Amino acid sequence: MKMRVFDFFSGCGGTSCGFKQSGMEIAFGVDIDPDSGRTFRKNFPEATFLEADIRRLDPSLLTPLLRDRSAPVLFCGCAPCQPFSRQNKSRKRNDPRMNLLAEFGRFIRYWKPDYVFVENVPGLQRVGKDGGPLRQFARLLAKEGYSFASDVVPALWFGVPQKRERLVLLASLAGRIDLPEATHGPGKKRPSYSTVRDWIGDLAKIRAGMACSNDPDHEAAALSPLNLKRISSTPEGGGRESWPRHLWLKCHKNHSGHSDVYGRLNWDAPASGLTTRCISYSNGRFGHPEQDRALSAREAACLQTFPRSYRFIGSLESRARQIGNAVPPLMALRIGQQVKRHFASVKGG
Repeated sequence: MKMRVFDFFSGCGGTSCGFKQSGMEIAFGVDIDPDSGRTFRKNFPEATFLEADIRRLDPSLLTPLLRDRSAPVLFCGCAPCQPFSRQNKSRKRNDPRMNLLAEFGRFIRYWKPDYVFVENVPGLQRVGKDGGPLRQFARLLAKEGYSFASDVVPALWFGVPQKRERLVLLASLAGRIDLPEATHGPGKKRPSYSTVRDWIGDLAKIRAGMACSNDPDHEAAALSPLNLKRISSTPEGGGRESWPRHLWLKCHKNHSGHSDVYGRLNWDAPASGLTTRCISYSNGRFGHPEQDRALSAREAACLQTFPRSYRFIGSLESRARQIGNAVPPLMALRIGQQVKRHFASVKGG
C-alpha cells in the first residue's frame, strides 16, 4: 500500500520527485506557474495536476481523490520562499505570498492528512513579532492534533552537493515524529560531503550559448565578449579578484562584498546555494569549474539532485527559475524514507 502524496506549490516537482523515489505515489499537484505546471505534468503523468491560485480553491475539490482513505496520505506545502529570503531587500508586509502557509493550512484542517511536510528558507521562522507564518502554522497543527518537528537543515547532510540550508517541518497525526538524521558529514557513514565533480563531472562539454544535441536541458546561456574574457581569467574556485584590473566593474573597485558573483565553482567541493538565477554568470558563483561559461540548466538540475532523465519545460530562464526554486529531490527522498519508517513503526505497533 503506497502512501499518496498531494503536492501543494509543487513547482517543477522536486519534492514529488524525491517522494516518488522513496516509493510513494504522486497523486496530485497544484501550482500557479504555467511552465512549472508543464514540467510537473511531463514528469508525473500519473498525477492529477491543477494550474491554479491556491487562494481561490476550495478544499472540497479534492473529494474525488480523497474519497478512499485506505492508503496513508501526505500533504506537502513548499510555498514560494522569496518573501522570507535574506536576498529579498524589499520585503513588504502586504506581499500576498506571506500568507500562503495559512492557505495550505485550510486544506490540512479540512482533510487531516496523516503526514505534513513543509520546506522553506530559514527566514520564515523569523518573520513577525508573533512568530509570523510559521508560528501560526505550528499552532494550527497543534490544534488539529499533530505532533511535529522542525529545524534548519543543511542539504549537505543528505548528499546534496550544495551549501543550501532550509527550514524543514515534518508532522504526523500518529504521535511523535523526528526529522531524519544526517547521512553525510564528519562522524557519519559517509564522512565526506558530495561535490560538484560527483554530480556533473561527466557531462558533455558545451560552449556558452550552446546546447548539447543529446540533451536540450544541457544548455548554457550566452556570454558577452567582455564576460568571456572575465571567466577565462578566472581559475577554478576563484572569482573576480583574479582578473586584470581593466576587467573589473566600476562598482567592484571600491566594494569587496558580493564576492561570489562572477565566480567559478570548485570541482572538489559542494556548490554554493543555487538560486533562480543559477545559470547566470553575473549573479553568483555559477561559473563552470573549467569551461568558459556558466552552468547549464542540466548541470544546475544535477546539483539540485534531479535525475538526468528529468525534463524541464520553458525558456532557459524559466527552467533555471524552476530548478532554483525546487526542493532538492535527494533531500525529499530522505524525508520520504523517514516518513515511511515512522508509518511502519506505528502500523507495526
